Amino acid sequence: MKQLEISRAGAAVSRLRSALVPLVLIASAATASAAPDYGNCEVTGEKGSVKLTTVVPGALSVRPALPAPGWWNGDSLDTIKDGFEYCMAANMAYRAGLDRVIVVSRSFAQILTGQAQGFDIALSEITITEERKKVVNFTEPYFDSDQAVLVKTGTKVDSESIRKLRLAARQGSTTLQYVMENIKPVEHPKVYAENSAMYAALAAGQVDAVLYDTPNVLARAKQSNGMLEVVGRYHTGEQWGGIVNKDSPNLPVFNKLIADFKKDGTFERLAAKWLSPTLGMDPSKLPVLKP
Repeated sequence: MKQLEISRAGAAVSRLRSALVPLVLIASAATASAAPDYGNCEVTGEKGSVKLTTVVPGALSVRPALPAPGWWNGDSLDTIKDGFEYCMAANMAYRAGLDRVIVVSRSFAQILTGQAQGFDIALSEITITEERKKVVNFTEPYFDSDQAVLVKTGTKVDSESIRKLRLAARQGSTTLQYVMENIKPVEHPKVYAENSAMYAALAAGQVDAVLYDTPNVLARAKQSNGMLEVVGRYHTGEQWGGIVNKDSPNLPVFNKLIADFKKDGTFERLAAKWLSPTLGMDPSKLPVLKP
């Protein structure tokens, strides 16, 4: 009888071991998949030198702007692995001791009103304004940006003729306000919620010109295989900053990281790697249009 009990006990142990093997393999696979992942970015500095409180433990959740070649290279959230702002986020994550960047989708309008949740910072080529500061917190600026004019190649534009064109601008952007207050077009600009719709309208001949951030439209022209060109820019003195919600404890840390990136050459390296090839030219060489 004892031998039978021992035999049964041995069989139970054997079955338990067999059941545990797949669990061990699954745990090992999960551990392997949690390895640090910074996409195609080179990360520098001291890992864990600062501390961020993030919505997802071990990761930095960032809201991008799409499409934004050079800044976020990829057409969908799951394909983005590099670009100036993506790699900026990757370096932030690394120095905060975080192992990866999570790219999340949040509407531009919700970001600007402080209503969006589930992200740590928005790096979306967003211009810093006093009005926006009332509802969200901006980091220190990390990029200077003017507004430029994108047209079909061959379209003649100057400071006077532009007023008679059918213009397009991004909903909620500082561009729209600038156009109405300074350019004062004959026809009210058409307003688009997304960059892709705005550029599609230009390609389809529904508008004559798109006004938007200089780096963004330069990248679009570079991608167009000669169909589009940037004919000039308006010097507005605008600067881009990251956005965090008012209740975020991370603003001082993000500001420190941006200051460090300016001092140690991180921004220069990111611009040389991801912006120069994508924009096709130095934005400062564009003709300046007078409003």
